[in-house]
Amino acid sequence: MALPKALSPLVERNFRLLWMGQAVSAAGDALAPVALAFATLQIAHSASALGLVLAASTTARVVTLPVGGVWADRLPRQLVMLSSDTLRAVAEVILATVLLSGHAQLWMLIVLSVADGAAGAFFVPASGALVPQTVSAARLQQANALIGLSRSTTSVAGPALSGILVAIIGPGWVFAIDAATYVASAISLAMLRVPPLPPKPRTSFWAEMAAGWHAVVSRRWYLTNLFSHALWNFAIAAFFVLGPIVAKQHLGGASAWGLISASLGAGSIAGGLIALRVTPSRPLVVANLALTLAALQMLALVPPLPTAAIMAACVLGFTGLTFLNEVWFATVPQLIPPDVLARANSFDWLLSLIAMPAGFAVSGPVADHIGIPATLVGAAVILALPSLLIVLHPAIRSVRRTPEGLIVAADV
Repeated sequence: MALPKALSPLVERNFRLLWMGQAVSAAGDALAPVALAFATLQIAHSASALGLVLAASTTARVVTLPVGGVWADRLPRQLVMLSSDTLRAVAEVILATVLLSGHAQLWMLIVLSVADGAAGAFFVPASGALVPQTVSAARLQQANALIGLSRSTTSVAGPALSGILVAIIGPGWVFAIDAATYVASAISLAMLRVPPLPPKPRTSFWAEMAAGWHAVVSRRWYLTNLFSHALWNFAIAAFFVLGPIVAKQHLGGASAWGLISASLGAGSIAGGLIALRVTPSRPLVVANLALTLAALQMLALVPPLPTAAIMAACVLGFTGLTFLNEVWFATVPQLIPPDVLARANSFDWLLSLIAMPAGFAVSGPVADHIGIPATLVGAAVILALPSLLIVLHPAIRSVRRTPEGLIVAADV
């Protein structure tokens, strides 16, 4: 039976297996943050301890990302991802065991969080480079949208379900469930039959890392977008830092902020659904314009508008963000040589991961100095203006979709 165009990537066996495994793994990923927070507080009874655990995981990922990108280009990508899933499954089993046995200590959570973050730094660039090997190029945007939709859907329901599970059976069992989802992902990866990339002469580790960076900086459309997206990530942090304060002072508190946060997930789902259907002829022009919609959710907090209006703005903002992401991850693999794609992906993620924590760090002090409304307006400008201006750049406009559905660019 023929599938609708939006679901057509599922007719390809390799992608179908990959998508099923990643959907199951995404469900586990959505359960873990709440369980980790309550496990840490259960052991250490301190917000600073939780911050230390989260910082350890993020730092390990940031430091390891370029390394993961090199090895994801050196080795078969599915092997790198399978190894990462196996390591994370083992870490989650150990964490579940020490929690259920009552022997967990804070240092154990830190060590296991570092292992999880480092393993994820190998998985992420390999995953972005493997998807194009499992599906035909004309179906790549729909394929990315399907994977993104599974993550968006579970990110809405997962935290609420995790909270219930933590209350009923405890965080240890939630980590055991998460470990099982990594095993399911590893099994799906082991079943893939992906043709190997053409062999290339092996050079030194640092030379290969430099080649990955050169693949980024030598393409004006790529480098321009990365810096614009980094500014977006830097600025959006103000929403998450100052939004809860606005909710507490003007909107009734945590319940309002909970509704606003849930609307972000709804926007992600909407953006994924649109990306399944809409394939713009000038992908980076349309996608970057969509990214400017997030300024609305920043500005909605300034008066502030009623909670329902802020939620509507958040749906629009994260619809644009998700649409950009799915178009972006369908564009890059068609314009970057496959043998350096994972390294390029790693630098993409590295800039994003560095920019957002920097935004978290400065938003509060800036708001203390100039006020919350001015900070939000300034963040909205930093967020939207680069995304608006780069669509005028000839290199961005040169990226286009052919009648056959493939993406080409003059600046490659």
